[in-house]
Amino acid sequence: MGAETTEQTAGNAVDSRTTLFCVIGDPIHHSRSPLMLNRAFRETGVNGIYTAFHITADKLGAFIQGVRAMGIRGVNVTIPHKVEIMRHLDEIDASAQALGAVNTIVNDNGRLIGYNTDGIGYVRSLKEEAVPELAGKRIVLLGAGGAARGIVYALAEERPASMTIVNRTINRAEELAASVSGHAGLKDVRPVGAFGLEMACRQADVVINTTSVGMSPQTEGLPMDINVNWLKPDAVASEIIYNPMTTRFLREADAAGRRIHGGLGMFIYQGAYAFEYWTGKPAPVAAMRETVLEALGSASQATT
Repeated sequence: MGAETTEQTAGNAVDSRTTLFCVIGDPIHHSRSPLMLNRAFRETGVNGIYTAFHITADKLGAFIQGVRAMGIRGVNVTIPHKVEIMRHLDEIDASAQALGAVNTIVNDNGRLIGYNTDGIGYVRSLKEEAVPELAGKRIVLLGAGGAARGIVYALAEERPASMTIVNRTINRAEELAASVSGHAGLKDVRPVGAFGLEMACRQADVVINTTSVGMSPQTEGLPMDINVNWLKPDAVASEIIYNPMTTRFLREADAAGRRIHGGLGMFIYQGAYAFEYWTGKPAPVAAMRETVLEALGSASQATT
């Protein structure tokens, strides 16, 4: 793809009929969502523009008032607001209600409806890129936050043999495990603290980092000080982080001969599902992926 003009990079030509979309988080400067979604709008002819807002926890209520007042059509929600945002919404989709986390908001003529596309985006990526059949697999999740909730419920639909949720604060792992126990026939859900990580990893077919540890700019973090040699030789080390595309966790797993699965696919697909909720149009997934890869490549070159 050739170089784009400033106007093209920003999105469609802006006029009085342009619809506003955005992503919020704390931090948010790392997000590639504006590049990806503006490309999607251009590809599909949607007269929309997508931007990023740094919203701290104390400003969340005021931001929601702004969404209503300004008629912002769609919002993506990222760390750390996926749970707290729920109390500000008018309606929550049944699946997001079960998950206890929202990452996508649709403004339907002033009525704000919350959805969660994290889990379905992640599972689609994992199956396409690393583990085509998840039924009967033993899965370990590192972390019990908002992202983990969406992934746990989506994985439960795939009927794995077991899921172990590992969190330094074990009561959060216990809460998440209790909420999903028995869902879609899943019977074996185990909450453990960091002390149980090694044993869980030695039995796992897939180990997933659902935390933000290792995300740019703090790229040398290792979730829960995991030792990748605990993973079985045929196990998959998986990430939800896409920036950097290969985290320290994945680098070390790859060097140890384990299979790895990065977070880019999840990022693309969660955005694609959100785009479809907002517009009713099929998302241009290939173009969205191309844009993010180009952005990540440019960022990598700029820091070398």
